[in-house]
Parts: sequence; C-alpha cells; structure tokens
Amino acid sequence: MKYLSFIFIFVFAFTSCSEDFTPKPKAYPKIVFPEKAYKEFVVEDCPFVFEMPKYGEIVSNKTFFGELPDSPCWVDIVFKDFAGTIHLSYKEVDEDKNAIGVLMDDAHKMTFKHTIKAEYIEEKRIQGRKDNVQGLFYDVGGDAASALQFYLTDYEDHFVRGALYFETAPNVDSLRPVIDFFRTDLLHMFDTFEWEESLN
Repeated sequence: MKYLSFIFIFVFAFTSCSEDFTPKPKAYPKIVFPEKAYKEFVVEDCPFVFEMPKYGEIVSNKTFFGELPDSPCWVDIVFKDFAGTIHLSYKEVDEDKNAIGVLMDDAHKMTFKHTIKAEYIEEKRIQGRKDNVQGLFYDVGGDAASALQFYLTDYEDHFVRGALYFETAPNVDSLRPVIDFFRTDLLHMFDTFEWEESLN
C-alpha cells in the first residue's frame, strides 16, 4: 500500500507541475507581392486596350466548354504565382440577342449567383478616363468563388464582362490580402481602358 501511495504522489507531482497548453492562433503564410508595374493589353481579336499587370500572362480561349464562344475575344489574364485568373469576355452590342439591357442583366445575375456564400455584394459605378468607358464593379464579400467582378460598356457597341477567380477553395481570411492587391490592378485597368475607335 505504501508503494502504491508513493507512485500516486510521484505521478501527481509531475502532472500537476505541467503548464497549461495554449494553442497558437491560426495563421496563413506570408505572401510576397511583386512591385506594381503595368504593360499594355493588346489582343488582335479584342476591340479594346488597357494597362494590365506585368506579372500577368494573356491566354486566349478558343472554346468555352468545348464550343466556340460568341466572340473570338474570350481571354484570360493568368497570374501563376497567385493561382489566379481574370476571365474576360467581350460581346458586341446589338438590338437582338445582345441588347445592352440583356447583357447588363446577365452580368448582374451571374454576380448575384454568389449570394449563397457572399456576406455582401457592393456595387460601385465605373467611369474610366474616357467618357465612353462606364460600367459596374461588384465587390463580393465572404467565401464566394469570385470576389471581384465587373462589366464595362459604351452602351452602344461594346460590352466586356470580367471576374477574378482563384484555383483554391474560397476562404476570405486567407485570400483577403491577394484580393486587395488585385483590386488595385482592376481599378488601374478601368482607368486606362479604351475602345479601339477611341485610339484613332
């Protein structure tokens, strides 16, 4: 019995002196961002130009889910270091299938499909340096698949829709610094955007 008491006291003495375990807070790896620098976006099939980040690469999409898109100007700007892509699609405005009201409504519907995961969707008007470059910028909060979406138009002939996606599960806590970084690039794009007839 004395032996059992001794073991009990010995075990109790060592376990009672341990420090309480405090888990470390959840953290994400530090992201090193490149210096902001821009180059001209020029694609033969696209009737517009703008300044895009130098750390992005233009990839033209000839098919969309195995089919030809409405316009050959169906382009991605890929950011390999961030596993991110800005998808751009262009449509020529006409009074039949691509009426401006229909295109704007489609862009709105596509953005608001994210309301299931979105905490909020904030709309901001876009006015480029040129009077004929206008549109809407959607800032989608929460764990939505695409946090930044937009459309640009001249309301007569041209319509461009864009969305930023990442090749990862949406997590606003880890993606917030990257989303903020690319928001600045999109604002620069809107400011420098020009339709081709404005270039002459």
